[in-house]
Amino acid sequence: MHIDLRTVSIEPLRQTFDHIAARIGDNKPASRYLEGTMDVQPETNFHYRPTWDPEHEIFDASRTAITMKDWYALKDPRQFYYGAYTASRARMQETAEADFEFVETRGLAESYAETARRTALDFYVPLRHVAWGANMNGASMCAYGFGTAITQPCLYQGMDQLGVAQYLTRMGLVLGDLGEVQAAKKAWLDQPQWQELRRYVEDTLVIKDWFEMFVAQHVALDGLLFGLAYKEVDQALNDKAGPTASLLTRFQTELFEDSSKWVDACLRVAAAENPENKAQLQAWIAHWRGRALTALQPLASMALGTEGEAALARVGARLDTRLAKAGLLA
Repeated sequence: MHIDLRTVSIEPLRQTFDHIAARIGDNKPASRYLEGTMDVQPETNFHYRPTWDPEHEIFDASRTAITMKDWYALKDPRQFYYGAYTASRARMQETAEADFEFVETRGLAESYAETARRTALDFYVPLRHVAWGANMNGASMCAYGFGTAITQPCLYQGMDQLGVAQYLTRMGLVLGDLGEVQAAKKAWLDQPQWQELRRYVEDTLVIKDWFEMFVAQHVALDGLLFGLAYKEVDQALNDKAGPTASLLTRFQTELFEDSSKWVDACLRVAAAENPENKAQLQAWIAHWRGRALTALQPLASMALGTEGEAALARVGARLDTRLAKAGLLA
């Protein structure tokens, strides 16, 4: 019996969903990111306005002073939808777990210089409370933002900050014990050098305009704090006592590099949309950047001594470079 095997090419009737095809055409398949992001949020046919906020629809673009013709222009350059995000973070978590295991099994915590250990515990562990505030802000931006293109990564960033809080807690337990974690909480509540940062975090929790919260959290605070904590202080500890602290904070370092791409892309698109957006963003950045610098000054001095002021100036300059590329500096 003769069997004739042939290859048959079947052309699909359509490449993607109609609402995606209306944006990109139907001549090629859409990415999973686009299909899982674009126009997912409802915009019409709501049953009733929220009883707790009758001035707005449940999804309402007027909750922020920023205006966009198309909110889905604020796309994530990383193209994170749930599957891609969880796969990326799983890889980062595997690396972090391996780093913690390496420090513990090789006895690096026990051999860490006492002065460096004290600096790491006093500076890093209280920052878990900052990360917890950022987690709540991420959830708030997701809840009140408009358009899945930006609310989706806001939630992811909030969950990343929860991971940061957990890793900082573990750092306190590896380099110290439960008493060090409890002491960090007391420092956050009582020690004067932490109170301006604590005030900053608490003030961000009650910001009404969700895009202003985006600027206060992701642009100003994260842009300066991550640069100070996971570059300047990390490098100083590495030079003084070796890479132990660097291994315990690698997740935060990689997270900042990754998330900055998304933050900068959103700023660039929103600022280019119209002059009013640009002016509003510049005003918010000037206000919250100034407050963040003021809040971080005593912490920079605590961790770096006389070098703290110069380190914070370098951090501010790097943030300004990012803002200039986004078109937000004169």
